[in-house]
Amino acid sequence: MYDRLGHRFSDDALATLALTHRSWCAENPGTDSNERLEFLGDAVLGLAVTEFLFERHPDRPEGELAPMRAAVVNGASLARAARSIDLGRALRLGKGEERAGGRDKPSILADAIEAVFGAVYLDGGYDAAREVVIRVLGRHILSPELIEGSGDFKTRLQELVAARHPGHSPEYLVEGSGPDHAKQFRAEVRLLGRVWGEGRGRSKKEAEQAAAGAAYAALADEADTTTTPTSGGGASTDA
Repeated sequence: MYDRLGHRFSDDALATLALTHRSWCAENPGTDSNERLEFLGDAVLGLAVTEFLFERHPDRPEGELAPMRAAVVNGASLARAARSIDLGRALRLGKGEERAGGRDKPSILADAIEAVFGAVYLDGGYDAAREVVIRVLGRHILSPELIEGSGDFKTRLQELVAARHPGHSPEYLVEGSGPDHAKQFRAEVRLLGRVWGEGRGRSKKEAEQAAAGAAYAALADEADTTTTPTSGGGASTDA
């Protein structure tokens, strides 16, 4: 895993902590889980991807960059990236979670790789963490489909849903918050009883496009792995 990650930890304890799921802690009292590192890694990931897209696409407006970022920074993409470096094999799981197939659960993998990003940040600083993020998520960030479709992910999502699930359509739920002069919107995309993507923006349209971008990536990843969802929460919820 570490060879694929491209970072050698000077503090092995950080690496171990990043790989420790809460189910392990429940069976080994006195140990800490990776949840705090996951919290930190989420912020590092968001900044690194935002910075990369900002620099890579200087002519694209915020309304296009936001869904591009959402299509990369979502649970399905993160879980797929975690599998690409064989992260599941290195996880410390409780026996119950092990039996339940926790090493390949998308939510556990997504959380763990965020924790790894947080650990790399503490171990080597932001530059090291950014390099790891770009290396691990490079396929998603540089995807031609992501770049070409960033202007209208709602249309691309509708086309993908029509191909994968005929007779169904994505449903958008949007809520606003804050004063009128600085209103923020949050959107989520639901399909087949599941939340496929979430997004935020300064307008309903921007939030919906960001949510559609995340949903498009999640649905495409699900199709690639030939798994079909039935019910449950969003891709990035805890296991």
